Amino acid sequence: QVQLVESGGGLVQAGGSLKLSCAASGSIFSINPMSWYRQAPGKQRELVAVITGGGSSNYAESVKGRFTISRDNAKNTVHLQMNSLKPEDTAVYYCNLRAGVYVYWGQGTQVTVSS
Repeated sequence: QVQLVESGGGLVQAGGSLKLSCAASGSIFSINPMSWYRQAPGKQRELVAVITGGGSSNYAESVKGRFTISRDNAKNTVHLQMNSLKPEDTAVYYCNLRAGVYVYWGQGTQVTVSS
């Protein structure tokens, strides 16, 4: 059983930065891909960024060039550095882990960007 806990959300002005962290408890493996999703009010949950066990990353077009996903396998942690934040980035951000047939989600952390 794996538990994911996000942190680092908050209120920031447009153009500012936040760094989200996701700490995993339980057994995880470096081969497992980890992702950040977000869900804004009235919108479907969408993939923001994904990082593979090999360190390859992909981003939604809306955040590419502004967000960076990284992982520290020794600390069982994944991060999302968010720069040049825009009001449309406002959402609850969720950490996601796929491990074989299992999918794990964190509880989410609120990010609010004011204009």
